[in-house]
Amino acid sequence: MHQQPNLTEQELLNDLLNQEKHLMSSYASYIQEASCPNLRKILSNQFNQTSTDQYQVFDQMRQKGYYQTKDASDQEVQQAKQNFKTMQSQL
Repeated sequence: MHQQPNLTEQELLNDLLNQEKHLMSSYASYIQEASCPNLRKILSNQFNQTSTDQYQVFDQMRQKGYYQTKDASDQEVQQAKQNFKTMQSQL
């Protein structure tokens, strides 16, 4: 009988987070290629649910100290907003 490795909670959550990220990337690609409005709607709904699921896993990891983050300062947020506005205007 083949034994499964014992994974820690952190390893399981990290694997789940990576799967959710991959799903989001896949859904985004599928949405871009879908020509059927009904399919686009279904894929968009799945993308939104996956986004919610991904955030829940990320937040659980963050709360447990498995995923270290730092809060952005107000200045960093404003700079990021300006950068995105600049990118949008160049498109």
